[in-house]
Amino acid sequence: MSGMGARHVLMTADAVGGVWQYACQLAAELACEGTLVSLAVMGPPPSAAQRRCLAGVEGVSLIETGLPLDWMCGGDAEARGAAQAIARLAQECGADLVHCNSPALVGAAAFPVPVLAAAHGCIATWWQAAKGTAVAPDLRWHGEMMRRGLIAADAVVAPSASFAATLQATYRLPRLPLVVHNGRPPAAPDNGAQRLNAVLSVGRMWDPVKNAALLDAVARISDLTFLAAGALSGPHGEEARFAHVVALGELPGPDLADLLALQPIFVSPATFEPFGLAVLEAAAAGCALILSDIPTFRELWEGAAIFIDPTDATALAAAVARIHADPDTRADLGEAARARSAKFTPAATAAGMAAIYRGLLAGREAAA
Repeated sequence: MSGMGARHVLMTADAVGGVWQYACQLAAELACEGTLVSLAVMGPPPSAAQRRCLAGVEGVSLIETGLPLDWMCGGDAEARGAAQAIARLAQECGADLVHCNSPALVGAAAFPVPVLAAAHGCIATWWQAAKGTAVAPDLRWHGEMMRRGLIAADAVVAPSASFAATLQATYRLPRLPLVVHNGRPPAAPDNGAQRLNAVLSVGRMWDPVKNAALLDAVARISDLTFLAAGALSGPHGEEARFAHVVALGELPGPDLADLLALQPIFVSPATFEPFGLAVLEAAAAGCALILSDIPTFRELWEGAAIFIDPTDATALAAAVARIHADPDTRADLGEAARARSAKFTPAATAAGMAAIYRGLLAGREAAA
C-alpha cells in the first residue's frame, strides 16, 4: 500500500465546473506518491484545454464513461443506472477505493470497496441560495438520493467547515462531514509588473449565485473597468448578459494566470460558495480581495479580504473605489491574501484525503 493510503483509486469527475480542476490536481498529487488513479469522467467530455491538465502525468488514466451527471438527470432511475455503472467500473478496474465527487450516487448502488463521498455542492443547497425556496417538487428525488448517498458513504468530505454544517443541516446527517480544503498550486512570484487598474470577477457567470447582476450594477456607477471571466451560458439554457461589464468568456488557464498576475482588484459577490477556487487563485497571485460576506468566505479569508453585503451595489462600488485610491492598502491586502493562500495547496488536499483513505482501508482490513 502506498504512502497515500491506496494502491488504486477510482475517482469520478466532470468537466462542467470546478470539480474538473479539483479532480485533476488531486489525482496528479496522488499519482506522484505512487497511487494509480482512474479518473471516470461523467457528463460532457472534457475539452482539449481541460485534457491538458493531465498532460505528462503518469499514473492517471482517463475513462470517458458517457454516463450522465446526477444533477443533469431527468429522474432517479437514470441516476441509479449511472451509480450502478460506476460500481461495476470499480470492480472491473480493480480499484481498492472509490472517491466519488457525486455523493448522490453512493447510496444507489452496491460498491465493492469503501467509498469516500466528496460534496462540492448540490441542488438543494444551491436552490436555497439561488431562489430562497425549497427545491422544486420535480427535483426532490435528487435530495432524497443525496441524503441516502451521504449516509451510505464510508466517509463524507466537504471543502469548508461552513459547507459541512450546511450539508448536515440540509440532509439531517447523523455526523458532521469531515473537512479537507481544496487547493491550488502557488502562483509565480510577483514580477513587479504594473498593476492592472481594473476589477476582475471569475466564475460561471450564468449561475445566479455568482451574482453577475450586481457586478453589472456596480460597473455602471464605477470609474474602473469591470472584467468578467467565465462561461456566460449554462447547461440548461441559462444566460448571463452584461451591459456595463466587459465579458471575457472562458479563458484558458495560462491566460487567466497572466491576467491575475497583473493583480487587478478581485471581486466575488457570490451569495453561495462551498469553497471558492477562483478566489484562491486570485489570492495566490496577490490580488486584493473584495468578497461577499458569507460564512465560507469569512471562514477562509477573515483578515485577508474586505467583506461586503452581496445585495448592496453602493457598498461594493465604495469598497472598490477605496482600494483603488489607496495603493498601500491594496498592496497590503494582496500580500495578506497571498500569505493565506499558502495554506491551500493540492499537496495539502492530497495529504488530507490520504489520511482518510488510510483510515477507510485499515478499517476494511480489520473487519476482514
